[in-house]
Amino acid sequence: MRVTQTLANGFGQLESPRWHDGRLWFADWTAGVIHAIDQDGRIEAVVEHRSLPLCFDFLPDGAPVLASGPERALLLLSPDRTLTHYADLSALSPYGSNDIVVDGRGNTYVNNINFDIAAGPPAAGTAPGFVALVTADGRARVVAEDLAFPNGMAVTADNATLIVAESYRHRLTAFDIAPDGSLTNRRVWADVGDHSPDGICLDSEGAAWYADVGDRCCVRVAEGGQVTDRVQLDRGAFACMLGGDVGATLFVVAAQWPGVEHFADHTAWDGTVISTPAPAPGAGWPGLRP
Repeated sequence: MRVTQTLANGFGQLESPRWHDGRLWFADWTAGVIHAIDQDGRIEAVVEHRSLPLCFDFLPDGAPVLASGPERALLLLSPDRTLTHYADLSALSPYGSNDIVVDGRGNTYVNNINFDIAAGPPAAGTAPGFVALVTADGRARVVAEDLAFPNGMAVTADNATLIVAESYRHRLTAFDIAPDGSLTNRRVWADVGDHSPDGICLDSEGAAWYADVGDRCCVRVAEGGQVTDRVQLDRGAFACMLGGDVGATLFVVAAQWPGVEHFADHTAWDGTVISTPAPAPGAGWPGLRP
Protein backbone atom coordinates (compact mmCIF):
# COMPACT_ATOMS: atom_id res chain seq x y z
CA MET A 1 0.00 0.00 0.00
CA ARG A 2 1.38 3.40 -0.98
CA VAL A 3 2.32 5.72 1.87
CA THR A 4 1.70 9.44 1.43
CA GLN A 5 2.72 12.22 3.80
CA THR A 6 1.24 15.69 4.18
CA LEU A 7 4.10 18.16 4.48
CA ALA A 8 2.07 21.37 4.73
CA ASN A 9 -1.49 22.57 4.21
CA GLY A 10 -3.78 25.55 4.58
CA PHE A 11 -2.64 27.27 1.38
CA GLY A 12 -4.62 28.46 -1.63
CA GLN A 13 -4.35 27.09 -5.16
CA LEU A 14 -0.87 25.58 -5.44
CA GLU A 15 1.21 25.11 -8.57
CA SER A 16 4.73 24.97 -10.02
CA PRO A 17 6.64 22.75 -7.53
CA ARG A 18 10.40 22.83 -8.04
CA TRP A 19 13.20 21.08 -6.12
CA HIS A 20 16.10 23.46 -5.62
CA ASP A 21 19.00 23.69 -3.16
CA GLY A 22 17.58 21.06 -0.79
CA ARG A 23 14.09 22.56 -0.59
CA LEU A 24 10.78 22.23 -2.36
CA TRP A 25 9.62 25.52 -3.84
CA PHE A 26 6.01 26.07 -4.90
CA ALA A 27 3.66 28.90 -5.84
CA ASP A 28 0.47 29.79 -4.01
CA TRP A 29 -1.49 31.42 -6.81
CA THR A 30 -4.37 32.84 -4.80
CA ALA A 31 -1.99 34.35 -2.23
CA GLY A 32 0.50 35.57 -4.84
CA VAL A 33 3.44 34.06 -2.92
CA ILE A 34 6.25 31.65 -3.79
CA HIS A 35 7.20 29.49 -0.79
CA ALA A 36 10.05 27.09 -0.04
CA ILE A 37 9.82 24.24 2.46
CA ASP A 38 12.79 22.28 3.81
CA GLN A 39 12.87 18.65 4.88
CA ASP A 40 12.20 19.61 8.49
CA GLY A 41 8.97 21.32 7.51
CA ARG A 42 10.20 24.90 7.87
CA ILE A 43 8.40 27.15 5.39
CA GLU A 44 9.71 30.43 4.01
CA ALA A 45 7.73 32.93 1.95
CA VAL A 46 10.42 33.77 -0.63
CA VAL A 47 8.71 36.43 -2.73
CA GLU A 48 5.28 37.98 -3.22
CA HIS A 49 3.99 38.79 -6.67
CA ARG A 50 0.32 38.99 -7.60
CA SER A 51 -0.16 37.07 -10.81
CA LEU A 52 -2.56 34.44 -12.09
CA PRO A 53 -0.91 32.20 -13.19
CA LEU A 54 2.30 32.39 -11.13
CA CYS A 55 4.73 29.80 -12.49
CA PHE A 56 8.51 29.82 -12.15
CA ASP A 57 11.72 27.87 -12.66
CA PHE A 58 15.46 28.30 -12.07
CA LEU A 59 18.17 29.43 -14.45
CA PRO A 60 21.41 27.39 -14.55
CA ASP A 61 23.04 29.81 -12.08
CA GLY A 62 20.22 29.14 -9.59
CA ALA A 63 18.37 32.44 -10.05
CA PRO A 64 14.57 32.07 -10.04
CA VAL A 65 12.68 33.43 -13.03
CA LEU A 66 8.89 33.75 -12.95
CA ALA A 67 6.17 34.43 -15.50
CA SER A 68 4.19 37.55 -14.64
CA GLY A 69 0.72 37.86 -16.12
CA PRO A 70 0.15 41.52 -15.20
CA GLU A 71 3.50 42.59 -16.68
CA ARG A 72 3.41 40.07 -19.56
CA ALA A 73 7.08 39.42 -18.92
CA LEU A 74 9.54 37.06 -17.30
CA LEU A 75 10.88 38.50 -14.05
CA LEU A 76 14.19 37.63 -12.41
CA LEU A 77 14.39 37.31 -8.63
CA SER A 78 17.63 38.88 -7.39
CA PRO A 79 19.48 37.76 -4.23
CA ASP A 80 18.09 40.84 -2.44
CA ARG A 81 14.56 39.54 -3.27
CA THR A 82 13.76 42.28 -5.79
CA LEU A 83 12.18 41.49 -9.15
CA THR A 84 13.62 42.84 -12.39
CA HIS A 85 12.64 42.28 -16.03
CA TYR A 86 14.31 39.31 -17.70
CA ALA A 87 12.29 39.19 -20.93
CA ASP A 88 9.39 41.11 -22.47
CA LEU A 89 6.55 38.84 -23.65
CA SER A 90 4.00 41.54 -24.42
CA ALA A 91 4.34 41.21 -28.20
CA LEU A 92 3.41 37.53 -28.12
CA SER A 93 -0.09 37.66 -26.62
CA PRO A 94 -2.47 39.99 -24.77
CA TYR A 95 -2.86 37.27 -22.15
CA GLY A 96 -0.51 36.20 -19.36
CA SER A 97 1.75 33.17 -19.69
CA ASN A 98 1.14 29.82 -18.02
CA ASP A 99 3.90 27.27 -17.35
CA ILE A 100 7.65 27.65 -17.70
CA VAL A 101 10.68 25.35 -17.86
CA VAL A 102 14.40 26.16 -18.21
CA ASP A 103 16.51 23.53 -19.96
CA GLY A 104 20.12 22.60 -19.23
CA ARG A 105 21.48 25.15 -21.70
CA GLY A 106 19.68 28.11 -20.16
CA ASN A 107 16.89 28.31 -22.74
CA THR A 108 13.54 29.17 -21.17
CA TYR A 109 10.32 27.79 -22.61
CA VAL A 110 7.11 29.51 -21.56
CA ASN A 111 3.65 28.65 -22.81
CA ASN A 112 0.38 30.53 -23.09
CA ILE A 113 -3.21 29.29 -23.41
CA ASN A 114 -3.79 32.50 -25.43
CA PHE A 115 -7.46 33.11 -24.59
CA ASP A 116 -9.49 34.71 -21.82
CA ILE A 117 -10.24 31.80 -19.50
CA ALA A 118 -12.87 33.87 -17.64
CA ALA A 119 -14.89 34.08 -20.86
CA GLY A 120 -14.90 30.31 -21.35
CA PRO A 121 -13.05 27.98 -23.73
CA PRO A 122 -12.20 28.99 -27.29
CA ALA A 123 -14.41 27.99 -30.20
CA ALA A 124 -14.67 24.27 -30.87
CA GLY A 125 -11.85 22.96 -33.00
CA THR A 126 -9.51 25.86 -32.29
CA ALA A 127 -6.28 25.64 -30.30
CA PRO A 128 -4.78 29.12 -29.83
CA GLY A 129 -2.11 28.08 -27.33
CA PHE A 130 1.60 28.32 -28.06
CA VAL A 131 5.09 27.77 -26.65
CA ALA A 132 7.65 30.58 -26.77
CA LEU A 133 11.41 30.35 -26.43
CA VAL A 134 13.31 32.95 -24.42
CA THR A 135 17.04 32.79 -25.04
CA ALA A 136 19.68 33.85 -22.54
CA ASP A 137 19.86 37.32 -24.11
CA GLY A 138 16.19 37.89 -23.21
CA ARG A 139 14.79 37.61 -26.73
CA ALA A 140 11.43 35.85 -27.08
CA ARG A 141 9.85 34.14 -30.08
CA VAL A 142 7.05 31.62 -30.64
CA VAL A 143 8.39 28.14 -31.48
CA ALA A 144 5.19 26.01 -31.42
CA GLU A 145 1.52 26.81 -32.05
CA ASP A 146 -1.81 24.95 -32.27
CA LEU A 147 -1.76 23.83 -28.63
CA ALA A 148 -5.00 23.14 -26.77
CA PHE A 149 -4.49 24.64 -23.29
CA PRO A 150 -0.75 23.99 -22.90
CA ASN A 151 0.02 23.26 -19.28
CA GLY A 152 3.00 21.54 -17.64
CA MET A 153 6.26 21.22 -19.58
CA ALA A 154 9.46 19.23 -19.16
CA VAL A 155 12.73 18.77 -21.04
CA THR A 156 14.63 15.48 -21.19
CA ALA A 157 18.04 15.30 -19.54
CA ASP A 158 19.84 15.34 -22.90
CA ASN A 159 18.12 18.63 -23.79
CA ALA A 160 16.77 16.92 -26.93
CA THR A 161 13.01 16.75 -26.29
CA LEU A 162 10.37 19.10 -24.91
CA ILE A 163 7.15 17.52 -23.62
CA VAL A 164 4.01 19.64 -23.19
CA ALA A 165 0.79 18.63 -21.43
CA GLU A 166 -2.15 19.59 -23.64
CA SER A 167 -5.02 19.62 -21.15
CA TYR A 168 -7.83 20.07 -23.68
CA ARG A 169 -6.50 17.33 -25.99
CA HIS A 170 -5.87 14.88 -23.12
CA ARG A 171 -2.34 14.06 -24.15
CA LEU A 172 1.36 14.74 -23.73
CA THR A 173 2.85 16.22 -26.89
CA ALA A 174 6.57 16.04 -27.69
CA PHE A 175 8.90 18.11 -29.87
CA ASP A 176 12.53 17.67 -30.86
CA ILE A 177 14.68 20.60 -29.72
CA ALA A 178 17.02 21.97 -32.40
CA PRO A 179 20.45 23.42 -31.52
CA ASP A 180 19.01 26.95 -31.63
CA GLY A 181 16.12 25.98 -29.33
CA SER A 182 13.50 25.72 -32.08
CA LEU A 183 10.94 22.91 -31.88
CA THR A 184 10.39 20.36 -34.66
CA ASN A 185 8.95 16.87 -35.23
CA ARG A 186 5.73 17.33 -33.26
CA ARG A 187 4.19 14.04 -32.11
CA VAL A 188 1.91 12.50 -29.50
CA TRP A 189 4.14 11.25 -26.68
CA ALA A 190 1.27 9.73 -24.66
CA ASP A 191 -2.51 9.72 -24.96
CA VAL A 192 -3.91 9.88 -21.41
CA GLY A 193 -7.53 8.96 -22.11
CA ASP A 194 -10.09 11.09 -20.29
CA HIS A 195 -7.52 12.79 -18.09
CA SER A 196 -6.58 16.46 -18.49
CA PRO A 197 -2.87 16.57 -17.64
CA ASP A 198 -1.65 19.60 -15.69
CA GLY A 199 1.88 19.83 -14.22
CA ILE A 200 4.42 17.19 -15.29
CA CYS A 201 7.92 15.92 -14.51
CA LEU A 202 10.24 13.22 -15.86
CA ASP A 203 12.22 10.40 -14.27
CA SER A 204 15.44 8.53 -15.00
CA GLU A 205 13.61 5.55 -16.55
CA GLY A 206 12.13 7.74 -19.28
CA ALA A 207 8.65 7.94 -17.77
CA ALA A 208 6.57 11.03 -17.14
CA TRP A 209 4.41 11.86 -14.13
CA TYR A 210 1.40 14.08 -14.74
CA ALA A 211 -1.05 15.62 -12.30
CA ASP A 212 -4.80 15.54 -12.92
CA VAL A 213 -7.18 17.89 -11.11
CA GLY A 214 -10.52 16.32 -12.03
CA ASP A 215 -9.60 12.71 -11.24
CA ARG A 216 -7.60 13.75 -8.12
CA CYS A 217 -4.49 11.78 -8.96
CA CYS A 218 -0.95 11.70 -10.28
CA VAL A 219 -0.18 9.13 -12.96
CA ARG A 220 3.13 7.76 -14.24
CA VAL A 221 3.15 6.90 -17.94
CA ALA A 222 5.72 5.56 -20.37
CA GLU A 223 6.11 6.97 -23.87
CA GLY A 224 3.22 5.53 -25.82
CA GLY A 225 0.79 5.86 -22.92
CA GLN A 226 1.26 2.74 -20.79
CA VAL A 227 0.32 3.53 -17.17
CA THR A 228 2.94 2.22 -14.74
CA ASP A 229 1.94 3.88 -11.43
CA ARG A 230 -0.81 6.00 -9.92
CA VAL A 231 -1.19 8.06 -6.74
CA GLN A 232 -4.80 8.66 -5.74
CA LEU A 233 -5.56 11.75 -3.62
CA ASP A 234 -8.54 13.30 -1.85
CA ARG A 235 -8.28 16.56 -3.82
CA GLY A 236 -7.22 17.79 -7.23
CA ALA A 237 -3.56 17.32 -8.15
CA PHE A 238 -2.30 20.44 -9.92
CA ALA A 239 1.40 19.62 -10.40
CA CYS A 240 4.15 17.23 -9.32
CA MET A 241 7.94 17.22 -8.95
CA LEU A 242 10.57 14.59 -8.19
CA GLY A 243 13.14 15.59 -5.58
CA GLY A 244 14.43 14.83 -2.11
CA ASP A 245 17.82 13.48 -1.01
CA VAL A 246 18.16 10.98 -3.88
CA GLY A 247 15.52 12.50 -6.15
CA ALA A 248 13.07 9.62 -5.73
CA THR A 249 10.37 11.41 -3.72
CA LEU A 250 7.31 12.55 -5.62
CA PHE A 251 6.01 15.87 -4.34
CA VAL A 252 2.45 16.80 -5.29
CA VAL A 253 0.76 20.15 -4.83
CA ALA A 254 -2.98 19.64 -4.53
CA ALA A 255 -6.09 21.57 -3.53
CA GLN A 256 -9.85 21.35 -3.18
CA TRP A 257 -11.73 22.93 -6.08
CA PRO A 258 -13.94 25.50 -4.27
CA GLY A 259 -16.21 26.31 -7.21
CA VAL A 260 -16.19 29.40 -9.37
CA GLU A 261 -18.04 31.42 -6.77
CA HIS A 262 -15.26 30.87 -4.22
CA PHE A 263 -12.30 31.01 -6.61
CA ALA A 264 -10.81 34.06 -4.88
CA ASP A 265 -11.45 32.66 -1.40
CA HIS A 266 -7.91 31.71 -0.42
CA THR A 267 -8.79 29.42 2.49
CA ALA A 268 -11.46 27.51 0.55
CA TRP A 269 -8.79 25.76 -1.52
CA ASP A 270 -6.97 24.14 1.43
CA GLY A 271 -3.87 23.79 -0.74
CA THR A 272 -1.69 20.92 0.45
CA VAL A 273 1.85 19.68 -0.23
CA ILE A 274 2.06 15.89 -0.29
CA SER A 275 5.00 13.51 -0.71
CA THR A 276 5.27 9.82 -1.55
CA PRO A 277 8.09 7.46 -2.64
CA ALA A 278 8.58 7.09 -6.39
CA PRO A 279 9.98 4.09 -8.30
CA ALA A 280 12.73 6.12 -10.01
CA PRO A 281 14.51 9.43 -9.34
CA GLY A 282 13.85 12.56 -11.31
CA ALA A 283 15.69 13.46 -14.50
CA GLY A 284 15.71 16.33 -16.92
CA TRP A 285 14.19 19.71 -16.41
CA PRO A 286 12.67 21.04 -14.22
CA GLY A 287 14.71 19.25 -11.60
CA LEU A 288 18.43 18.88 -11.92
CA ARG A 289 19.54 22.13 -10.30
CA PRO A 290 22.12 22.46 -7.47
